[in-house]
Amino acid sequence: MIVPNVYRAPMRSRRDDIPDGAAVERALQIGVCGVGGRLSQVPASLADAAVAVATEHDERSARRLERFADAPDGSYIWTRDVDGLAWLGRLAGSWRYDDSREAHDVDLVHVRPCEWVGQPVPEASVPPAVQLTFRRGGRNWQQTHDPHVSAQTAAVWREMTKGPDAAASDPLSLA
Repeated sequence: MIVPNVYRAPMRSRRDDIPDGAAVERALQIGVCGVGGRLSQVPASLADAAVAVATEHDERSARRLERFADAPDGSYIWTRDVDGLAWLGRLAGSWRYDDSREAHDVDLVHVRPCEWVGQPVPEASVPPAVQLTFRRGGRNWQQTHDPHVSAQTAAVWREMTKGPDAAASDPLSLA
């Protein structure tokens, strides 16, 4: 049985001139998850991006980028919008650098495809470990380490995406 990882993705820029919520709104609209760290030149690869992030920002940000890019496809992602509503998604592809003006404007340039549920998750359905990670605050992408969070999140995913073929089309389903 495959148990997908669960991550917290605040998608809040470290730049104070970027409004809270702007990156999450963009991510939900275009189906991505990401981290910030604008670069002066478009990197040709993830390795180039990590070196550039370390040089232009810091080593910690470069390591965070690498952890984000290395997260397995199918991993669950939790974020919160500017109103504090919880959203659940699943990673669905590889890292890329988004050099569009829109990505630059919200500092969400290191992105991966993400399939988001179509509406916010009711607060009562958000696993306690996920609620705790958001209460602690911060702007970091991080894995949620709790023995129950994967199964709880999978149950929320199934409930929020249920349809005639939901279980059959989910190769990582825990059902």
